[in-house]
Amino acid sequence: MSVLEVKNLKISFRQDGRLIEAVRGVSFSVNNGETVALVGESGSGKSVTALSTVGLLGDTAEVSGSVTYAGRQMVGVPERELRKVRGNDISFIFQEPMTSLNPLHTIEKQMAESLSLHQALTGAAARARVIELLNKVGIRDAESRLGAYPHQLSGGQRQRVMIAMALANGPELLVADEPTTALDVTIQAQILDLLADLKRTEKLSLLFITHDLGIVRRIADRVCVMQGGEIVEQGPTAEIFANPQHPYTQKLLAAEQKGGPDPVPANAAEVVRTDNLRVWFPIQKGLLRRTVGHVKAVNEATLTVRSGETMGIVGESGSGKTTLALAILQLLPAAGTVVFMGKDLRGRTGSALRGLRREMQVVFQDPYGSLSPRLTAEQIIAEGLGVHGVDPGRNRTEMVAEIMREVGLDPAMMARYPHEFSGGQRQRIAIARAMILRPKLVVLDEPTSALDMTVQVQIVELLRELQRKWGLAYIFISHDLRVIRAMAHKVMVMQAGDVVEKGDCATVFTNPKSDYTKALMAAAFGP
Repeated sequence: MSVLEVKNLKISFRQDGRLIEAVRGVSFSVNNGETVALVGESGSGKSVTALSTVGLLGDTAEVSGSVTYAGRQMVGVPERELRKVRGNDISFIFQEPMTSLNPLHTIEKQMAESLSLHQALTGAAARARVIELLNKVGIRDAESRLGAYPHQLSGGQRQRVMIAMALANGPELLVADEPTTALDVTIQAQILDLLADLKRTEKLSLLFITHDLGIVRRIADRVCVMQGGEIVEQGPTAEIFANPQHPYTQKLLAAEQKGGPDPVPANAAEVVRTDNLRVWFPIQKGLLRRTVGHVKAVNEATLTVRSGETMGIVGESGSGKTTLALAILQLLPAAGTVVFMGKDLRGRTGSALRGLRREMQVVFQDPYGSLSPRLTAEQIIAEGLGVHGVDPGRNRTEMVAEIMREVGLDPAMMARYPHEFSGGQRQRIAIARAMILRPKLVVLDEPTSALDMTVQVQIVELLRELQRKWGLAYIFISHDLRVIRAMAHKVMVMQAGDVVEKGDCATVFTNPKSDYTKALMAAAFGP
């Protein structure tokens, strides 16, 4: 029996007097107790399709076709009828809980608000129900967390709170829109296990939206593959994975990280070395702000990276990966030794350090957040040339065009602004901005985690090609172990500020020593 039935769904948005098609004649169903995955790259229409099921697309959307929930039509019905279904019968879990939760309200207040609105539960009854829900989703010592604000919870805890809120009114259908994309591999595995357990115990049906085929293989009964607003292929998950018919499905399934980096030459020069690097943040209390303790973000980290070599740093959020990289770049105060290109960086400040900054660059996780929306691609890429006074006699437009071609961008697009590029193109702009200075060391902080699988493969291949061409040293930070395996020569595993394991990439992956590394490997690749 179908819980949700979508037939010939078409969605367009009015923009500047024009209608832009987003979904073109989509049809699928979700049966009772079934998990159906909508799969495709960003912009394929997955989320728009899901939001249309309960009329959450806004006034600029024009929707036609049929969406029925338990036999009731959802398209074209009055808002008051849709409100009866939203949150009661169909609930949503979104990708980024930090933006979905109100930062000004406690967890208890936000969850109680839903209970008050839909079930008229208040006071002690609402509080008891909130505690029950938090316990159900695995929040430890739930009662003590009621007064916490979203920023006081970890990413995994926030996502568990979002799931608890979605379950509050006993829905029949749960729509999960990329609920694990922003999470570490171990937390991701926990959330997927939690959803599978809740589906069974609460007798839920699940519509799961993702671009990660590994997740689809793990949890979905059936899969619908979307491209350009259309479902190009659908069927049982095992059948689709074993025998994909459509070229786009074949492309998605082939988009796995393959191969590895080129060997490092035996005579490769040392680019950066740290000895017992330590980053502790003081905890200060009282009127006189006395130091009463320390947050030990990084403890005694020692590493060496040579020309043409990649050091992969892995671990969960809060393990100290980014803090370590920022300390190496001298963007955070640290104890211990950092030697860059044979120069000890201790005590260097201002102009003494500025001369070396050209040769150490960084590419961040979210290209949209790290690119100024007010600058064109040309201005963004060329900005460092002016700051560091690089080749003042050369034509900067020509230099930008050259590096854009090198990273796979058309120089004809240099006058465009960041919002006019896709996610993969924006990340190429961020890479071009770093590479135009011809650095010796590049820190790559989760550079592929915000990208679709096919785009991830392209970016990894681009980074390997640039390393091959220029002999770059990379410090590659990621929680995606598949990307690390494709990029890194050596791996350092961090947990709670400590280096728990390090060594040759192949050795660590095939024969991990520490229990924590084994847990990471099991979460990423299965036991």
